[in-house]
Amino acid sequence: MNILIVDDEALARTRLRTLVGDCADTERHILAEAATAAEAMALLAPTGGSAFDVLLLDIHMPGQDGLCLAQTLQTLSHPPAVVFVTAHADHAVSAFELDAVDYLTKPVRLERLRQALAKAQRALRPAGAAEGPAAALPPAEALIIQDRGRTERVPLAEVLYCKAEQKYVTVRTAARSYILDGSLSELEARYPDRFLRIHRNALVARHAMRSLEKHDDPDEGESWAVRLHGLAELLTVSRRQVAAVREEIARA
Repeated sequence: MNILIVDDEALARTRLRTLVGDCADTERHILAEAATAAEAMALLAPTGGSAFDVLLLDIHMPGQDGLCLAQTLQTLSHPPAVVFVTAHADHAVSAFELDAVDYLTKPVRLERLRQALAKAQRALRPAGAAEGPAAALPPAEALIIQDRGRTERVPLAEVLYCKAEQKYVTVRTAARSYILDGSLSELEARYPDRFLRIHRNALVARHAMRSLEKHDDPDEGESWAVRLHGLAELLTVSRRQVAAVREEIARA
């Protein structure tokens, strides 16, 4: 991959060069450097961004900062994938809203850089090359999860249900659960085509619903529940939502 390192600190650029070189056991990377956003655009603009596959981009720089540069990149005909590399963790949400592939905090660990470059490589695949349900989603279709100092992007295609738990929302995928600081109402309003409310405390992914079954709920007695693809547990469906769930399953 052709990689452009954009950082105003020469030592930071040198360290990234070394780390990228250590990643070259799987692929050879061609590197260039820029100390400012203006220098980066001087390298990118003549080719519409196609000269580079990935930007390793700092945020706090003199003049235009990294977030502004990432926004400017979206006007190019072939914008490169962006991986933010910064000493500040408090811009992660803004970074992912700009469709960043990953967000690394300094000092960067080799394994995390390898993961970021692998994500960038996947993002560079031609349309139709990816497999599985996530291939149909644009890159921005994801939930941003912040937990214990870590920021993670969870593709909506992987989310099976969202369930209100006291002040937080549990986001469940086939692999694991996440805690989201938000509300079901916000998710329902933002992604009406993705999720269906089945209960006052639960949204389920429309594509994941497999069957509607009767079961005995400890709190509500005999009731209805929905079974989701990839999960053993059943989710209770409120009586007022039974018809909507049945209709959604029949439509699928």
